Amino acid sequence: MRTPLSKRRRPHFAGGSPVWLFDLDNTLHHASHAIFPAINQAMTQYIIDSLQVERDEANRLRTGYTQRYGAALLGLARHHPIDPHDFLKVVHTFPDLPAMLRSERGLARLIASLPGRKIVLTNAPEVYARAVMAELGIERLFERVIAIEHMRDRRAWRAKPDPLMLRRAMREARAPLSDAILVEDTRSHLKHYKKLGIRTVWIVGHLPRKAHADGIPTRLPGTGRPHYVDQRIRSLKSLRLGTRSVRLKGRHTCSRSTSTTTRP
Repeated sequence: MRTPLSKRRRPHFAGGSPVWLFDLDNTLHHASHAIFPAINQAMTQYIIDSLQVERDEANRLRTGYTQRYGAALLGLARHHPIDPHDFLKVVHTFPDLPAMLRSERGLARLIASLPGRKIVLTNAPEVYARAVMAELGIERLFERVIAIEHMRDRRAWRAKPDPLMLRRAMREARAPLSDAILVEDTRSHLKHYKKLGIRTVWIVGHLPRKAHADGIPTRLPGTGRPHYVDQRIRSLKSLRLGTRSVRLKGRHTCSRSTSTTTRP
């Protein structure tokens, strides 16, 4: 598994804790606004064209594989004769990407103000991830991008929330799991990785609302805080305010759960 760094000049990153693991979509930007709908549509069309199935079946495969494996690609690569690299390229290419992006005001300043190392950990391909980060003006703030191509091993493709993949990725980054703080919008990823002893932050500000049959929006998503979430935030601005509490809580949690951590 390789995690090549961009050839562009990077700032020096000192060792030590914390090590921030940022998801990309619906974490560093508002993907539900335009990008997620476009990706879902492109995935469905790719499945229709490649497997010669009806739209309903294509949607069933896309959603089913995402829920089962963490990424639709893993199910498609395992059960169907598709080219994974072509799939990733086709469904993550957007000529109008700048117009589709939405993010918090002062995003680069918010991330730069956080102490420690920053890594992007995403089930998206690297080219797409770096294009989004470049448009947002934050690429230089991260020491590396761990994208879905880098998660695979000799046997199979892997993706979040695979525990073996994360252990290997952190070893390559020379980052102890005990120093990691995962900032993520997907609860199942947080739940799986909390078992490894890392600290978890659930960001909910970009999650879409589900509407009732009469069209009236339901309550805001992300209400409550599951037991595997150390901190729930609506905005990345809250990370700077809550960094100390997350770090301290994580230390106490890790010390209590060392003997019960499940190994893959």
